[in-house]
Amino acid sequence: MPLAHGVGAQHDLPLSPFYAYAGAFAALFVSFLSLGLLWSASRFRGDRAGRPLPAAVQRLADAPATRTALRLLGAAAGLALVLHLLLGPDDPDRNPAPGAVYVLLWVGLVPASLLLGPVWRLLNPLRTLLALLPARRRPPRPLPPRLGIRPAAAGLLLFTWLELVAPDNTAAPVLLAALAVHTAVQLLGAARHGPDWFARADPFEVYSSLLARLSPLGRRADGRLVLRSPFNGLDATPPAPGLVATVCVLLGSTAYDGFSDNPRWITTLQTSSLGRTPTATLGLLAAVALVAVLYGLCAGALRLLNRELTTPLTSFAHSLVPIALGYLVAHYFSLFVTERPRTVIMAVGTDNAPSPAPPMGPGGLATLQVAAIVTGHVLGVVAAHDRSVRLFPPARAVAGQLPLFALMIAYTLGGIGLLIA
Repeated sequence: MPLAHGVGAQHDLPLSPFYAYAGAFAALFVSFLSLGLLWSASRFRGDRAGRPLPAAVQRLADAPATRTALRLLGAAAGLALVLHLLLGPDDPDRNPAPGAVYVLLWVGLVPASLLLGPVWRLLNPLRTLLALLPARRRPPRPLPPRLGIRPAAAGLLLFTWLELVAPDNTAAPVLLAALAVHTAVQLLGAARHGPDWFARADPFEVYSSLLARLSPLGRRADGRLVLRSPFNGLDATPPAPGLVATVCVLLGSTAYDGFSDNPRWITTLQTSSLGRTPTATLGLLAAVALVAVLYGLCAGALRLLNRELTTPLTSFAHSLVPIALGYLVAHYFSLFVTERPRTVIMAVGTDNAPSPAPPMGPGGLATLQVAAIVTGHVLGVVAAHDRSVRLFPPARAVAGQLPLFALMIAYTLGGIGLLIA
């Protein structure tokens, strides 16, 4: 079982570098120029926007029976995962547990969160397990605001290390150990700080909630369930400490994922005096650090252009979320389409599930992947422009976002380069 993506493998993509780069640059440049000429005032209203859904739909969504059913569904899925790891064969071709973790959970949360909102908050079996534990006599300690979602960013980094670097990452003992550590950390934190701990420290809850910012389903500030433009959901992203770190982990890990298939990097791993795992770990950390450094330089340039901008790091971090989504779609679409049915077939008891077939030809897959990256960056340009005209004086609104535009070009060209290299 190949280690790329945890399960499955990436295919060579036959695409002309010239057309890919030229098309991406043209899309970004036209978007930036059009916005500068036609978009002079902020149009997004964040959590104040949205068309309310019928009251019956909201009552159904918020009904205790609905939430209980989802909790039970998540708990049943978690219990099934543990039983497959404990009792099933230690063979990822016959045991659905690795696919459940790396495909159904990690990749499946992307379309689920985009369509339904932050679903993992309702499915999370650890919340159900916490509710079954004896209640604390002392009130929970509030989390310090400066902590933000940094614990979740660290958890995401550890999970991507498990997926992309760890040896034998589909073996049952490895997955059981990782699950035990994750469960212990989350339950201890929640027992001390209350259920709010999950919203800030559970990597999968934060991951799902962040992607759900681009969902057409959302809640207004008054709690109403609404249909909204994904840009309004994105604009309402809380500028919590750790937001930048979380998005940089998503971007950097997918970048490393693409680079890990490069023959030169494979040769480096095989010949490194440090050994494969330490070298791959350094590669993953370097990819995340490079993404973070580039964004840090961009934030510094924004601060120089407007001294009144006191929070340059978090003010535009929301514009990186659609970019991260584009990278996730580009790198995991093929994996999800091919491995999801196979995992489900094994989970319902069918042994020796058929090998997955590619969802489309190499040319079509390459086009979809490049389109996903470019679309994510164009959406990021729109989100950044709207925030820029809100924060900068009118005379400097367009010039003020030039560092962001340069950053997005760099991310785009780098992402496409990893796909077609």
